[in-house]
Amino acid sequence: MQENPYGIAALWAQGDFVIKAVAVMLLLMSVASWSVIVIRAISLWRLKRISRASNDFWHAQSFVEGVRILSSADSATGPLNPFRYMADEGQAALDHHQSHQQDLHGNLPLTEWLTSCLRGAIDESAEQMQKGLAILASVGSTAPFVGLFGTVWGIYHALVGIGVSGQASIDKVAGPVGEALIMTAFGLAVAIPAVLGYNALQRGNKDVLNKMHRFAHQLHAYFLTGAAPKSSKVVVPLKEAK
Repeated sequence: MQENPYGIAALWAQGDFVIKAVAVMLLLMSVASWSVIVIRAISLWRLKRISRASNDFWHAQSFVEGVRILSSADSATGPLNPFRYMADEGQAALDHHQSHQQDLHGNLPLTEWLTSCLRGAIDESAEQMQKGLAILASVGSTAPFVGLFGTVWGIYHALVGIGVSGQASIDKVAGPVGEALIMTAFGLAVAIPAVLGYNALQRGNKDVLNKMHRFAHQLHAYFLTGAAPKSSKVVVPLKEAK
């Protein structure tokens, strides 16, 4: 197989430390973005499985059985299992409010205390869901410019080399310039998956968050009345609940 004299290997062999540093930086950015995409995609798949289990929560015969259903969907605890975390936090808030009536927060209406605690659980879970997405946003917005910098630097050195040699034929110009343009292609190849992954994960997280708000609204009604809402189709987001 004939080796391409203007390919990636030639660019690496002939490039100076700046070109090699740009190439290594783009490689690291690509590894980081793909790692975040894979990890967050697996996490989102787990969250969607738990959110489906939240529908069965209201078919349980007791609160304990409902929590067991949420736990069986995923063994994670805390904000990593947001639906169970909201159920636990809501029950803990109810117990705490009833057993600490003499404290300052005991003067707060139970509905406001529950709303505050459930909203805090949602915020903690949302923060977990957003982890790593800043890396994707940064890679998607900066990788093309890093690649462009490598191209500009490569073209500059190619033109200097052509000027020193005194030969301006097409083969002397096209080869080095073409090699330099590879860096721009690398930058785009790193940025495009990062942007697509960021948008897909954001849409998935938004869907899960909507379901978390719906579940929190139902929990809020359950802890206040002792019964699940009769209709789960008309839902007021918790953050708008009074």
